[in-house]
Amino acid sequence: MARCHRSDVGSVVLDRHGGGGSFRSWSAFSGSAFRRMILDSMRCGVSRHRREGINIDSDVVESVEQKREISESKKKKKRNGGSEKLSDLLSHSEASEPALEETELETKRKVEAFEEFQGVVKRLQCSGEESESKRRDAALAVRKLAKEDSEARETLAMLGAIPPLVGLLDEDDPDLQIASLYALLNLGIGNDMNKAAIVKAGAVHKMLKLIQSTNASVSEAVVANFLGLSALDANKPIIGSSGAVSFLVKILQNVDKSSSCQAKQDALRAIYNLSISSSNISNLLETDLVPFLMSTLGDMGVSDRILAILSNVVSTAEGRKAVSSSADAFNILVDVLNWTDSPSCQEKVSYILMVMAHKAYGDRQAMIEAGIVSSLLELTLLGSTLAQKRASRILERLRVDKGKQVSENYSVSLGTAVSAPICGGSSSSSVGGASRNLKLDEVDEEMMSEERKAVKQLVQQSLQNNMRRIVKRANLPQDFVPSEHFKSLTTTSTSKSLPF
Repeated sequence: MARCHRSDVGSVVLDRHGGGGSFRSWSAFSGSAFRRMILDSMRCGVSRHRREGINIDSDVVESVEQKREISESKKKKKRNGGSEKLSDLLSHSEASEPALEETELETKRKVEAFEEFQGVVKRLQCSGEESESKRRDAALAVRKLAKEDSEARETLAMLGAIPPLVGLLDEDDPDLQIASLYALLNLGIGNDMNKAAIVKAGAVHKMLKLIQSTNASVSEAVVANFLGLSALDANKPIIGSSGAVSFLVKILQNVDKSSSCQAKQDALRAIYNLSISSSNISNLLETDLVPFLMSTLGDMGVSDRILAILSNVVSTAEGRKAVSSSADAFNILVDVLNWTDSPSCQEKVSYILMVMAHKAYGDRQAMIEAGIVSSLLELTLLGSTLAQKRASRILERLRVDKGKQVSENYSVSLGTAVSAPICGGSSSSSVGGASRNLKLDEVDEEMMSEERKAVKQLVQQSLQNNMRRIVKRANLPQDFVPSEHFKSLTTTSTSKSLPF
């Protein structure tokens, strides 16, 4: 068997046992000889490991190969990463080019619009022989630019368009006045700062001077401006104290038969805006607004707005007095309680009646005389949640008055019984006391029986009306007979505690 001994790098000695111990040594090798020597040494190494009992782990070799593959893939990714990043940058730059162009176009458009606004304001401020036509054209341009563009409203007001437009109201040309009025109207749309600036520039008093003209278009433009300006809370007292209320009421009443339908609607809405401020109630009551509103309340097209105005009016004592003193006021208001097709009107009129019922005893008596009890009972059953709540509160207030009236009658009867002469001794006094107690019980029972009868009649009438309405809405035959349960309800409900 051959043995391999490792010595210096330059030589390998091969010893063979036998044959006289001869050996050969090579100090230089050819290519083929060197490869044979490496194979022999590897074989010798494997045999040596086997001799020493050591095995080569195949997992180690596999792990080395995996690491080499991973390192190679990382190198490839690293080489390709630069190109990928470069391609991403190029694609991003290509995609951003349209955005940059769009941004540049937007900036250019804004610059051009700003320059246009500057030119319009400059024409508004010009003076000279041809200034009137230029200012009219500029006012028309402001009206057009500010109609649907909120940024244009802010920019034009910032550049100072409001003062020259207000100044145009002093001109004698109706066309110039109308152009200026509608330009101011559009500048104030949705912009509270512009509304305040218009009033601060003295536009309200200048507009009131314009109403003296006979031009209907000018009056309609003034009404529209009052509607827009009165939407701002800070402007409400200023407009209300300026004398605009009487003008708006006149337009609403259409005394001269020249107001259009749109002008009347704008006037009604402007009056509602002004009525929100309690300081304007006295100004509203100086006119004949409340009687006119009460007489117009039957018109379903404007009744909701009228009731909203009256709800603000009754917030003051003088306003409640004006409403209650109107002809057939409570008959009209109680009638609105039965408008089942308009829940909003029912809610508003129930609020008006609730406020008036809690403030004045005379108004409560007038409500009862107008037949409010049956309407309130019906409303507590069929009305909206808010209307039911308000109707219940009114009934509670009326019940308190009824209880006081019963107690007063009871006290009068008690005084009459006590004042009767008492004769005789102790036995006669006991008999007199017994008879007195008997009389009081009879009076109390008689009064309570009458009250129960009245309440029972009201409840039965209300339930019957509701039943008729239900039968009508359900398209049932007219001779429909309610169930025994409903009959028992109409007869037994009066024995329970009622609002009275």
